Amino acid sequence: MSDKALHLQSLTELRATLATQQASAPEVAQHFLQRAQADAHHAFLAFNPDATLAQATAAQQRLDAGDTSPLLGLPIAHKDIFVTTDFPTTAGSRMLEHYRSPFDATVVQRLAQAGMVSLGKLSCDEFAMGSANENIAVPSAQAQAVTNPWDVSRIPGGSSGGSAAAVAARLTPAATGTDTGGSIRQPAAFCGITGIKPTYGRASRYGMVAFASSLDQAGPMARSAEDCALLLSALCGADLDRDSTSLDLAPENFSVTLNSHVKGLRIGIPKEFFGDGLASDVRAPIDQALQTLVGQGAVLVPIALPRTELSIPVYYIIAPAEASSNLSRFDGVKFGHRAKDFGDLADMYETTRSEGFGDEVKRRIMIGSYVLSHGYYDAYYLQAQKIRRMIADDFQAAFKQCDVIAGPVAPTVAWKLGDKSDDPLANYLADIFTLPASLAGLPGMSLPVGFGEGGMPVGMQLIGNYLQEAKLLNVAHQYQLHSDHHLHTPGGVA
Repeated sequence: MSDKALHLQSLTELRATLATQQASAPEVAQHFLQRAQADAHHAFLAFNPDATLAQATAAQQRLDAGDTSPLLGLPIAHKDIFVTTDFPTTAGSRMLEHYRSPFDATVVQRLAQAGMVSLGKLSCDEFAMGSANENIAVPSAQAQAVTNPWDVSRIPGGSSGGSAAAVAARLTPAATGTDTGGSIRQPAAFCGITGIKPTYGRASRYGMVAFASSLDQAGPMARSAEDCALLLSALCGADLDRDSTSLDLAPENFSVTLNSHVKGLRIGIPKEFFGDGLASDVRAPIDQALQTLVGQGAVLVPIALPRTELSIPVYYIIAPAEASSNLSRFDGVKFGHRAKDFGDLADMYETTRSEGFGDEVKRRIMIGSYVLSHGYYDAYYLQAQKIRRMIADDFQAAFKQCDVIAGPVAPTVAWKLGDKSDDPLANYLADIFTLPASLAGLPGMSLPVGFGEGGMPVGMQLIGNYLQEAKLLNVAHQYQLHSDHHLHTPGGVA
């Protein structure tokens, strides 16, 4: 057995442990399953130990037969926004409290085909709507607000807060997340892990419970850029028959260019990301990280993204509009929650949706219905789509001057539980730095670069041009070769 405990090993290290027979796939799965079932952060919502160990046994048989697939036998847990046959899928909502899917999401299916072993389902804000993972509405003992492993009095970020907390607490070496407006990058930053949102259309949305269809994108969350590259290579790929927004691209190995040097790399620094709203304890570690890359030969280039502030009103018009349409299917007729007591059909619809949806989901449905209504569509939704195009154009102008863009993920470190739960606008403002890339459909990632107030992790965001995930992972990996922030755990350094 390796001197390093299994849960402290990266995916690459665990793969070596399996290859050298220091541990078997079932032993690795059992180790993580025991840790996950003892989860004190409320990150996990559901387990199926029989299915987990059956997958691990099948993976070991492939290993014994000489299969050298890079993810074979490695554990992963899935955000509860992806449908799964072996585990319930709730999307964090009472509306889907007892739902069991007859099929797996494409992302889940591809990682399973790569040989990964599913540990269970992870908590998320209801229908992925939130920045704190406090909007969990499943009425069960386990469905509590997820806590940040670095400080249990603070949020882990959202909506993929369960995924981020589980990886940070070493309950799983990897997790899936989804990013609509920053829901991979922000919780990754708040929990001190690495996460990447690929270009819109890179990863199939088939089997992902929809929030905002023109924004939703799946991605991996793990300890390092090296681990994320392995995961992203497996989960991306064309799915044209099942997802009309899927890009017709051949699979790509994102690990190939990890070790390319960054000498001469032009890193764009948007002035709008470094204004008065950015906390000094967040800016300092990012400045230091940028200097680390400069020390490797990168060059900092000042750029402008002038419509950054407009991303918040634009996003909170477009996303709720799409949500109001997507969530209209939850009416108590075909599947999901149905009210027990009602009068006529209209009353059944109203009562079912009133009982099934939480406050934040209702708020966004109401906003979305309003901006799509007659007389307001042109004034709000159509104008928001025009500005969205302008935001994308701003990025294209910037990429004529630089290769990647760097900045903060969030204006502050993770805040205390409940601090913003009564002020939705304060939650929305926390997404100011992640929304622009989402609206433009660009790839973005977060990597840990230090610590701020209260010893809480700080993440740096990297944004690339379309289909430049390999470039982002390369830059992140080169930084992580010269730092150890990604190795820190709430209990020390792994």
